[in-house]
Amino acid sequence: MKLAVVSCSNYPAGYFNVYKQVAAQEGLDAVVHLGDYLYEYSSDSTSYAAADAEALGRTFPEDNNLELITLTDYRRRYDIYRNDVDLQQLHQKLPFIVVWDDHEVANDTWLNGAENHNPDQGDGDFTERKIAAFRAFFEWMPIRPVIEGSHETIYRSFRFGDLVDLHMLDTRIIGRDQQLDYMDYLGEGGLNVAQFTADVSDANRTLLGAEQQLWLQTALGSSAATWQVLGQQVLMGRMNLPAELLMAIATQKLDDLPQALAELAMIKGRILQGDPTVTDQERARLELSAPYNLDAWDGYQFEREVVLGTARQLNKNLVVLAGDTHNAWANNLKDKDGNQVGVEFATASVTSPGLEGYLGLPDALIPDAEQGIGLLVDDLEYLNISQRGYMLVTFTPNEARADWYFLDTVKSREYEVDTQAGMSKRVRPGAGNRSLEPAVG
Repeated sequence: MKLAVVSCSNYPAGYFNVYKQVAAQEGLDAVVHLGDYLYEYSSDSTSYAAADAEALGRTFPEDNNLELITLTDYRRRYDIYRNDVDLQQLHQKLPFIVVWDDHEVANDTWLNGAENHNPDQGDGDFTERKIAAFRAFFEWMPIRPVIEGSHETIYRSFRFGDLVDLHMLDTRIIGRDQQLDYMDYLGEGGLNVAQFTADVSDANRTLLGAEQQLWLQTALGSSAATWQVLGQQVLMGRMNLPAELLMAIATQKLDDLPQALAELAMIKGRILQGDPTVTDQERARLELSAPYNLDAWDGYQFEREVVLGTARQLNKNLVVLAGDTHNAWANNLKDKDGNQVGVEFATASVTSPGLEGYLGLPDALIPDAEQGIGLLVDDLEYLNISQRGYMLVTFTPNEARADWYFLDTVKSREYEVDTQAGMSKRVRPGAGNRSLEPAVG
């Protein structure tokens, strides 16, 4: 069984060359779209990732170029997206299995609000906005209500014989508590580590919600398929970075970031090689670390342990698919005690910029940054932080394999597949395996 996995398609940011390339692939069974099928922002040059929109002819018409709020707004935006010929052709060729992420409603959505929703600035009632966004999603997307009459529940399973059970989750809206923010833990003495640690590991913090969590545990327990696959939005792998890097990112002090990253990666490399000259001061720079992305499962650590613990207890072969970050990742998934439970394959974006833009990294520093992050994050086996693309995930009784494909540009309709940047990873079933390996052929 072969799936194309995509996410994060921001119309003003570039052409949908990724969709065109996926449509050219042969032998696919379906497209799994992990959300951010559209974005709620305008196409003004100052809007997110829209600096080139006018030059590319990717602006929105005047009647839809404000931030989406009403049902009419969301309906019209889907209409504009679906007039893109590359997206049309992909829908024509293959079935889509879809979930929403945040931008189908508003940036950094959670159960009762969003970062990009401000009632005091004319955005109105969030629940009304959310319901409007949900209704437009169900009108335009190839999905039907899981519960008759409800446009709020989208978690559901797809069974592919006895090979794969694909469980599509809603980690974004239906049960998510509000994201933590590092800025709330900063004081004169720096980061309040004790309070942050208590909050981020709080057993009451939820990403799925109690009802969805129970549904997932039941689905895993009742399945006899070789592979248990979670199709969901945000990274599950532990992505801890040294605190000094996190503080630089949180406070937008990015000028010194490349140098600090290089120094810390060099220290980590020396430690891994058993260098006896590593000083206590150098070790201290690495010892205090924390998650870089609190919007992901890293911000909801207790519930991640519940999911991983369930898969381990049931002796399941777990593969997690993720989008949201705009970057490609491959993670070994381990519980808090270090037990290998499964793997994660995360796709790059269709058009939205990745960490290279967020961190302000020039092209020349990207390879060093990738190498440094790869060294510093223990369970991370692969990353690409700068290119747009997609994943092909292939399941057989003997392996689950991810092949990452990247395009050289989304700023021109003329593009090439960057064959030098591609990567393949696999995992084999069985309790003695379940960790990432190189895939060849």
